[in-house]
Amino acid sequence: MGSKWRKAKLALGLNMCLYVPHQKLEDSSPSPSTSASIKHHPDTANVPSRFSSDAVPLSPVSPPGNESRPTTPTPSSSGLRVSKSATKSSNRTCSICLASLKLGQGHAIFTAECSHSFHFQCIASNVEHGNQICPVCRAKWKEIPFQGPASNVPDGRSRINPADWPRDDTWTTSVRRLPFPRLDSTRHSSSLFHATEPGTFDDDEALDQQQENLELSAIDKDASKKNSFGAIDVKTYPEVSAVPRANGHNNFAILIHLKAPCTSSRAPVDLVTVLDVSGSMAGTKIALLKRAMGFVIQHLGPSDRLSVIAFSSTARRLFPLRRMTETGRQEALQAVNSLISNGGTNIAEGLRKGAKLIVDRKWKNPVGSIILLSDGQDTYTVTSPSGEHSRIDYKSLLPLSIQRNGGTGLRIPVHAFGFGADHDAASMHSISEISGGTFSFIEAEGVIQDAFAQCIGGLLSVVVQEACVKLECAHPNVLINSIKAGSYHTSVIADAKAGSIDVGDLYADEERDFLVTVNVPVDESGDEMSLLKVKCNYRDPISKEMMSLEDNNEVKIQRATVVGQPIVSMEVDRQRNRFRAAEAMAQARVAAEHGDLTGAVSLLEICRRVLSETISARTGDRLCVVLCAELKEMQERMANRNVYESSGRAYVLSSLSSHSWQRATARGDSTDSTSRVQAYQTPTMTDMVTRSQTMFFGSPPQ
Repeated sequence: MGSKWRKAKLALGLNMCLYVPHQKLEDSSPSPSTSASIKHHPDTANVPSRFSSDAVPLSPVSPPGNESRPTTPTPSSSGLRVSKSATKSSNRTCSICLASLKLGQGHAIFTAECSHSFHFQCIASNVEHGNQICPVCRAKWKEIPFQGPASNVPDGRSRINPADWPRDDTWTTSVRRLPFPRLDSTRHSSSLFHATEPGTFDDDEALDQQQENLELSAIDKDASKKNSFGAIDVKTYPEVSAVPRANGHNNFAILIHLKAPCTSSRAPVDLVTVLDVSGSMAGTKIALLKRAMGFVIQHLGPSDRLSVIAFSSTARRLFPLRRMTETGRQEALQAVNSLISNGGTNIAEGLRKGAKLIVDRKWKNPVGSIILLSDGQDTYTVTSPSGEHSRIDYKSLLPLSIQRNGGTGLRIPVHAFGFGADHDAASMHSISEISGGTFSFIEAEGVIQDAFAQCIGGLLSVVVQEACVKLECAHPNVLINSIKAGSYHTSVIADAKAGSIDVGDLYADEERDFLVTVNVPVDESGDEMSLLKVKCNYRDPISKEMMSLEDNNEVKIQRATVVGQPIVSMEVDRQRNRFRAAEAMAQARVAAEHGDLTGAVSLLEICRRVLSETISARTGDRLCVVLCAELKEMQERMANRNVYESSGRAYVLSSLSSHSWQRATARGDSTDSTSRVQAYQTPTMTDMVTRSQTMFFGSPPQ
């Protein structure tokens, strides 16, 4: 009764109504009702019973002062959960595009038999290409909407063309309003997403001509100096400033500190996002993913290029690498909005296709990266040579050309994001480690956008590439014992007289710290001793020239007959704490994986007590506070097997990834400005996360 009364009110109150007939799946024969039409009906007898919300007013011109401006939905809002009672709410949202379903905005609205509502244009596009399952509740529809071609429209009837009506983009309005691209009757938007994929992904859009001219002009030395970002700042700190002449030291620590230049300029990026759209992503998860991708798209510039790979049971490329011009952004937003969750989780296929896209591209921006997000475990296996099924070897899915130690020069980091409690943290972490990327653990659904923001805040600020630190002993009797550099590749030549650290890319203002231990011999020959020479080479991403620091850093210490109580360098002590904590985390993880959670907790507690007694802790060093808080958090996440399986493992692996690369990752509340475990965030990362959190509440970023 309520539904009929609502129809009557709509018909009587608006008089002119639009409604959409339906097509039965079982009936493939053409029918006059398969083409939607616009008619004048004074009564409600002919209104289709299943489409109670399809009648909308034809209002191409809104009354002055009555413009509707939808806001970005939040995880707690009803807009992300289209319930059966949604027809009673004027603030409903379409689960496909996240735009408002409010009547009077010029949209045809389709309500399915499961009571979930969508914009007719959104759902018709998906149904036309075989998606006959509700994106919200996964119910299989017996009756579906159909938008017929223009040629099928009977004479005297107006063809429905929702693309010609105004359409709101609700997850970009807080930055600025961007209309979706208009589509005529002969070119449907879905052709962008479902076109046959080429065998080779060399159909990427050409680079920005202005960028190419800048790179060509950089060949000139004067132009190179003008376009370069500036030099890396290199500092060295010996463990103590003086050692008695008569004493030797077998493990004397020297800290090497690097800091990338600060600049407002940056190198353009080629970004490929590999996104999980399996059935487990249904509902709020995929809605938040779409919004997060909208944030990424809005913050890419016209020189940056983006491509999106969506995977479930299989993987498909939504569009080639495209420059994020105004048009490129619009079509990228539309492509992401078309995503529907369904099927299994084939991470392997998605990763293969993402890597292939990077390798096959015809043009290359200076910076390249892959973002991988999944909320589940790969539900597919590969067949080994013996014919037996085994777990996928994720290392084999990454071509050598994009592996960090592949040796071909094309290094493409995969920044992996594990979403929720059911993702395969071990595999995602291994993928990121192999490629030189980071692993983030998105525990709460609402922080996915902040996690993406932090990542692209770094990718959009690369100012140094292929950085390499060269070490050379400055005294004939000094030898290099060890180089502690986390996940960075290090090497020491056979006679231990020289070594190197492969640093790679650095973001603006990003810092790196490495501990080198050497032996200090007994020396009665002088008052001063040179221990180590430090050089640094790197490539400027704009000029593409290799740069070398002209001044060598030489580490020297005083050699006196009598030396008072030595004062340990604060910088060396705090980095020792970091390495000590990372080693304890790794050992605790091994113990936990072998079922010894009690032993794992004990290892973390011992390390926490040791850190609390160091010089850094006594002076209130922030890094030491962060490490102690993180160790405490890990202990709590190893309270029992269930807690460890659901969140402990992923939290530990994300922490290890962060400390081993000295780069910010998302875990727990680490993206919150008040978090005690926030570390390694650069100013550009902090700014981007702030923008994300401001956008979350509906205010535009400055």
